[in-house]
Amino acid sequence: MTDSGSAPSAAGAAVGRRIGIGLMYGLWRPRVLGAWRVPSAGPVILAVNHSHGIDGPMLMGTAPRPVHFLIKKEAFVGPLDPFLRGIGQLKVDRDAADRKAITDALGVLKDGGVLGIFPEGTRGEGDFASLRAGLAYFAVRSGAPVVPVAVLGGKERQSRLSSAVPPLRSRVDVVFGDAFQAGDGSGRRTRKALDEATVRIQERLTAHLAEARRLTGR
Repeated sequence: MTDSGSAPSAAGAAVGRRIGIGLMYGLWRPRVLGAWRVPSAGPVILAVNHSHGIDGPMLMGTAPRPVHFLIKKEAFVGPLDPFLRGIGQLKVDRDAADRKAITDALGVLKDGGVLGIFPEGTRGEGDFASLRAGLAYFAVRSGAPVVPVAVLGGKERQSRLSSAVPPLRSRVDVVFGDAFQAGDGSGRRTRKALDEATVRIQERLTAHLAEARRLTGR
């Protein structure tokens, strides 16, 4: 397991992927579309809509590569803290400029890894209507391509366990979109450039979500 001062572990994320595969395919029925769109090597950012409590683990179990997710610090409680660190996940304070989380996330991309982000910040409608600027910053700063991901389904009927998760054994669709560059190619990281990148990202993510719903009928 990693300690609080160490960098996220690529080997740990690979273990997390195996755990995710076992849990997600054991408890639900994922249908994965377009996984081939995720570049097979090099830095990538997965931008995921967030409407279920299992969206992170679902991506860890269905993405073609191990993923390091930025996860709110509130999830790192009790035994979950060393476990999440051990499988290469990143703790972030959403209410402050978390320099360690920023450094760790950029480190994942610099090392050619996959960074997972919920650009809406918190779980909600999952429609990409309100994006935080963090995704644009990481994309422009690193130059890594962004792959939009839509996680759909499980809302047709209520789960007996919790409203935050789909009913057990229900089908959940995971749809990967085409990779794109968030920046304008200039390498600028000014506030104006980041604002423009955020608008560009929101347009691409919203369009992907609409296409994913069309493809899946969700």
